[in-house]
Parts: sequence; C-alpha cells; structure tokens
Amino acid sequence: MRVFAKTAYLLTTAALMSFGAVHMTSANEELMKMAENPKDWVMQTGDYANTRFSKLNQITKDNVKNLQVKWSFSTGVLRGHEGGPLIIGDVMYVHAPFPNTVYALDLNNDGKILWKYEPKQDPNVIGIMCCDTVNRGVAYGDGKIILNQADTTVVALDAKTGKVVWSVKNGEQTDGGKGESGTSAPVVVKDKVLVGVSGAEFGVRGWLAAYNLADGKLAWKAYSEGPDADTLIEPEKTTHLGKPVGKDSGTNTWEGEQWKTGGGTTWGWYSYDPKLNLVYYGTGNPSTWNPVQRPGDNRWSMTIMARDADTGVAKWLYQMTPHDEWDFDGINEMILVDGMEVGGAKRDVLVHFDRNGFAYTMDRASGELLVAKKYDPAVNWATEVNMDPSSDQYGRPQVVAKYSTQANGEDTNTTGICPAALGTKDQQPAAYSPKTGLFYVPTNHVCMDYEPYKVSYTAGQPYVGATVSMYPPPGADHMGNFIAWDAAKGEIVWSKPEKFSVWSGALATDGDVVFYGTLEGYIKAVDHDGNELYKFKTPSGIIGNITAYEHGGKQYIAVLSGVGGWAGIGLAGGLLSPENAAAWHGAVDQGREQGDETAVVGTAGLGAVGGYAALADYTTLGGQLTVFGLPD
Repeated sequence: MRVFAKTAYLLTTAALMSFGAVHMTSANEELMKMAENPKDWVMQTGDYANTRFSKLNQITKDNVKNLQVKWSFSTGVLRGHEGGPLIIGDVMYVHAPFPNTVYALDLNNDGKILWKYEPKQDPNVIGIMCCDTVNRGVAYGDGKIILNQADTTVVALDAKTGKVVWSVKNGEQTDGGKGESGTSAPVVVKDKVLVGVSGAEFGVRGWLAAYNLADGKLAWKAYSEGPDADTLIEPEKTTHLGKPVGKDSGTNTWEGEQWKTGGGTTWGWYSYDPKLNLVYYGTGNPSTWNPVQRPGDNRWSMTIMARDADTGVAKWLYQMTPHDEWDFDGINEMILVDGMEVGGAKRDVLVHFDRNGFAYTMDRASGELLVAKKYDPAVNWATEVNMDPSSDQYGRPQVVAKYSTQANGEDTNTTGICPAALGTKDQQPAAYSPKTGLFYVPTNHVCMDYEPYKVSYTAGQPYVGATVSMYPPPGADHMGNFIAWDAAKGEIVWSKPEKFSVWSGALATDGDVVFYGTLEGYIKAVDHDGNELYKFKTPSGIIGNITAYEHGGKQYIAVLSGVGGWAGIGLAGGLLSPENAAAWHGAVDQGREQGDETAVVGTAGLGAVGGYAALADYTTLGGQLTVFGLPD
C-alpha cells in the first residue's frame, strides 16, 4: 500500500490574441515588463522579487469597507486550495488541487470558461501527498501556461486554447512509486521553466530543475544533496557565510549514503534577481524526521540557495537549521528588496521568514548574514543565531538542550517545543510594501510535542519516524498572528492575533491596505497599523493567496477559498474520524502503536489534526474563487 492511500480512498479568444509570441531569450524581460503593469497579475508572487505588492490604489483604507462580492467561481474540487489566479489581459487562469484542473475565464464575458484542462493522473498519487493534494498555482511565459501536476508531470499549455504544447516528467515515476509529487508553482526565468519536487516524508532527494520554455527539454538539474556534480557546487567558489564550502559538501555531513534518501525537497517559492542573474529558493527537511538516524549537519537540507539562472551553479548557500530535529523546512519565499539600510549601510537584500521561527536578512549578492531574529516571541527551541563571524558557531542557531529531540533520543517525547513542525510560518507568502518598508507576515503561533522513533526506508513508503502533537503556546488562546516586521532591525512592529494560524498569502497595496485570509474563511483588510477595516466570510477556509488586478477600469481583489493544506488536513483528508486517523497511522507509522483513540486522532496528519480539530466548528470543505470590488 502506498503512503496515505487507505485514507485517500476512505474518504474570448480575441482577448487572448494580444499575448502574441515572445522571443525565447527575452521571456523574463517580457514578464518583468508585464509585471510592471499593475492591472495584471502575471506571477504567483506578483513579481520576481516575491513582494506581493500591488500598485493599484482605487481600493483605499478609506473605502475598503465598501467592498462587495462581484462574482464567484467554483473549482469543483474539495481539497486545499493554495496559490491564486493569474490575470493576463482579459483572461483569468484559475487552478485547483488534484486533479489539477486549470480554467481560462473570459473577464469580458461574465467569467465564461474559454477552455478547461484536466490531466489524467494515477490516483495512487493522492496517497503519497503528505499534507493534502495542494497545488500552488500555474506560471505564464511565451504564450504558455505552465502547470506542475501532482504526479510531477510539467505541462505547457497554449494560453489561447489550452492545448498541450509539451509535457515532461520531472520525477522518476508518475505513479507515486518513489513518493515524488508536485505541489509547487513553477516560475519562468529567461528561457527556462524552474520547478522543484515534494516528498521528503518519503525519502525523496530534492532538486530544482530547469526546462527549456520552448520545448520542455532539461537544461539543468541541481540536487540538494550529493556529490558536487549532482549539487552543481563549485567547491572553491561556492560559499557558505563567505567561505568556500569545499569538496563534496553535499555528502560529507551525512553518514554513508544516507544523502541518497536525504530529503531537502524544494516545494516552496522561487525568486530571481535579473541584475545578478541569480535564482533564490530554500530546501526542506532532511529525511527521516528521526534525527538520531542521520548524524551530521545533513547539508544541504534546510538551506537558502543562490544559483546562476543559466547554469544552475550555486554561488552561495546558507544552512539555517543544521541537523534538523524538528521538521523546520526552509522552503519559504525569499523576498528581494533593494537599498535597505541595515547597520548604517544600504544593501540589496534577501528577506526570509523561516519555519524555524527566525527571520533572516541577507546580502543577496554575497550571502552575508545581516539579521537573524525571532519573529514570534514563543520561539524557544534556540536562544539565538550566533552572529559573530569569528566564532565556530557563526550562523548556527544555539539549540536549547531541553528541546533537542536528538539529545533526548529515540522513543522520548520532547514536550513544549515552539514552534511546531509546521513552523512560525509555512509556505503562505508574506508581502512587502515599499511605501512603509515593512513586511506583512501570516504566522503560526503553535507549539508541539515530538517523539522520534526508528524507521526503515522503502521507496514509495512513508519515511517519517516521529509522532507529533500540536497546540497553542502556554497561556495563549490563539494559534496565529498577522504581523508587521522590520527586517532591517529584526523587530515586530505590530501583531494582530487570529484564532487559528494565518495560512493565506498576504497582499500589500498602494491604497494603504493589506489583505490576508483566515482558516475560518474570512478575507480581511487592515491598515498599516494593523487596524481591521473590512472582513467577509467566504464559503470555506482560506489557504490561498490574495491577488489584485484591474479590469474595465476597476480594481478587484480575488482569493481562492477551500480549507486544507497541512493545517486543514483533518477536514480535507477526513482524519477527524477515528477510523480514518487509524488508517493514516497504519499507512505511515511502520507498525508503531500510537495509544488510545484520542491520541490516534490527535497525532494524525503529522500532528496537525489534533491541533486544528476545532476548525471543523467554523468551516467546511469547498473550492471557490471569490472576486471583490467597490460598488458600481
């Protein structure tokens, strides 16, 4: 039986003509030009810098209270809806989780469906998607819509017709047989499509691949672990905190050949600096979740990577959580800001809010670490990140022994670790406003108990090795905060509590409004001081990203609702049922007993089911796009 299969089974052409053909070598130049037009939304994160900032300003802090639902669209799918639509000219492209349907909607004709693409995929893939059947959205480039399917097939569709232009296998198997899956949104850079892979919970060794936009042929592939030829690392040129990494850095901190099943998957977001020609992204947790079974720093899992867009060769790397003991994947987005004043000097920086609870500000050309501070006061697993370049601990988090699952050992339940495995922030992207210089960050305010145990590797089978339970921090009555962050100082400016984790992507606008969604299903608007200006409850919990666009001279706000993802897996996967939760454990735990019925349900879904059980009192399943606008 594959992975979570038991649980899974229980349960107007004229407008498009304006695209034209873009010369391949200038695809990213065309996308940059398109991204400068605030009427459209041409990339999942708004622009190559991942700012999620809209220059539209018809909707302001003064009139946002008047927003109305203008229209809606059902995706027909009842799992977690992450990502958001693309808007290009008069056409909106909407995606859904498995089976990864894509719709082209005519904005000139009441959202008429211009075309629909629904791939045929092996249903076994459903069972090997650890944290719901999510998909973070499609990409656009050179008249093509690029989809990263759950089965790891990457397909280019003609934006005008929906016909397949080319299709390639990103993973080795599309039937789930190796545990590889596709959940991330691709990004088009220059003449290439960049796409990663999911599946660290099955021992998948992560990579980022670049395919030619014209024909889908593989241009380069950079693994997270392995020999230098695999990781595309130059031992004497690629640096880590300013020093060359040396030969075979991707294998020499692993025991034996454990790097071959080492995780470090790449299912987050990718950013690009055209001046430096560098692509930035993060790698995920090492496999297994049991740290005792994999001695060493486990490089290059949990790492920020800066790679040449043309060759994939790594310029610099920074491992945030060496020898991860808590599943603090480093896949969250890198936000690029020019000319930030840090320590009295202006820097072109990269800002990253990591799962581990630290927010990092780095010089994006050199990889110099400038700021590393906690962005939730509950974070306790480490006291700080050492910032002394002369120390042998430079850049390393200073782990508190009480919360070290490695030190406490196998079959010991380490309690009170903050944050929980889903991190102070998961993949839900933050926004940056150049008007305020602040970052607006959706966060989790959650802690956990974590008990590692020994597991064995079998291709296509779960390779987890830990029992986790989640709950709010001691004394807290909420599980999320929406915060404003000063990345130059490493300080929280304000924090707005939410009952559950804030699992939607934020949006900042030139109208001095910041939008986000909640797991209960509210879309909310706040001002730059965090004061709530507007809220509306959509049909299902929001884990999608808020998007702005203009059509017919009017500004709109769009969001996908559809509860799910890791936080909502209890609802999405039916795991609130003791029978289904037991089936999940039977598929995942390699025979380990999990205790009574309460424990079985509470620790299902990699610990999230118990932590978010109360979510079922506030929302239910449903996949819908909702579009908001001001009164006519």
